[in-house]
Amino acid sequence: MSRFSGPRQRQSARGPRTRSLPRWWPLPVCALLGATAGGVYGAVKTPEYSATSYVVVTPGEKSDPSVALGFAQAYGRVATEVAVIGDAQIWAGVSATTLRSSVQTATSPDAPMIAITATSGRAADAAGMANAVARALTLNGTHTQADTGVRVVQFSRAVKPLAPSSPSAGLTALVGGCAGGLLGGLGLLARPRRRPEDAPEGAPETERAASVPSPAGAASVPQEVG
Repeated sequence: MSRFSGPRQRQSARGPRTRSLPRWWPLPVCALLGATAGGVYGAVKTPEYSATSYVVVTPGEKSDPSVALGFAQAYGRVATEVAVIGDAQIWAGVSATTLRSSVQTATSPDAPMIAITATSGRAADAAGMANAVARALTLNGTHTQADTGVRVVQFSRAVKPLAPSSPSAGLTALVGGCAGGLLGGLGLLARPRRRPEDAPEGAPETERAASVPSPAGAASVPQEVG
């Protein structure tokens, strides 16, 4: 028997070392899958365009300016309903359901102004719906001016947008990659830790449990011969 037999021969007897994957492997995999899914979604999704028209409420000759601010808040809440009652759907060339779902309004607590934003898959339709709702709102304000004491006038018309407002494929890929990386990190945190005795063959000694010798049997104590 060779005197050089030792750990190297014992290792060859066990077979070649098996290299295991690092514990953090789900992190890049999930990030890559998320980026791919986000990029595909951004590429196949139909782009959307947004256009905004502004309407301002002005007080009458004998009205308090704060009254105009209150009516601006009220008109902002019922803008789509007033537009549907009026001729906005005819001017925009869309149905009442499309008008309600595609148009949103926003008001300011400091200024009596209403922002009317319409979103559509076509740039011309977005501008047309925003201007139609603004026109219907100003027409309704003119009819009720004697009762409300305020005027509703169009401050600026919506123009045809030149670029879509929906996120691009690059942005959705970035968001998907971040989300995938976050899920991968959460999976690593929730993953149970590997016990040292379950370490694969050929793993570093730090991953293995230190072998604890079994308790030795009680040694027999010789009795003195009297």
